[in-house]
Amino acid sequence: MSVNTFLWFDNAAEEAAALYAAVIPNSRVVEVSRNSDGSAFIVSLDLDGHAVTLMNGGPDHPHTDAASLQVVVDTQDEVDRLWDALTSDGGEPGPCGWLKDSYGLSWQVVPSALPKLMSGDDPAKTIAVGTALRSMSKLDLAALQDAYDNA
Repeated sequence: MSVNTFLWFDNAAEEAAALYAAVIPNSRVVEVSRNSDGSAFIVSLDLDGHAVTLMNGGPDHPHTDAASLQVVVDTQDEVDRLWDALTSDGGEPGPCGWLKDSYGLSWQVVPSALPKLMSGDDPAKTIAVGTALRSMSKLDLAALQDAYDNA
């Protein structure tokens, strides 16, 4: 058995896969199945060990915020790099580390320290981090750590 994320695109699955493979380290387009006219139909993608299938299925099922990809990174530089890459060319920033890329897919870019900051033994500290988090679009690790340290 295997579990795979499957995403429906109107007509830009191959383009999106190329972007995702370029911005997520250790990622690659595995295979492209083509229609008789040469256009991509199914694109198989390995996102840092996570299997993702993208299909060009037409406009009947657009992306929604109800499904997203989350990327957990170690540094603010990685948060910044991914945020910039995924919001470029028509992407949109959202609240609390969420964004939509230019294809309409929702992502959340999260520093790996966040779960620790949100689950400490001191409720005042976790509340302070949660409050700071809700005020952000792109997450700022230093500001989240400051909220925790100064609560």
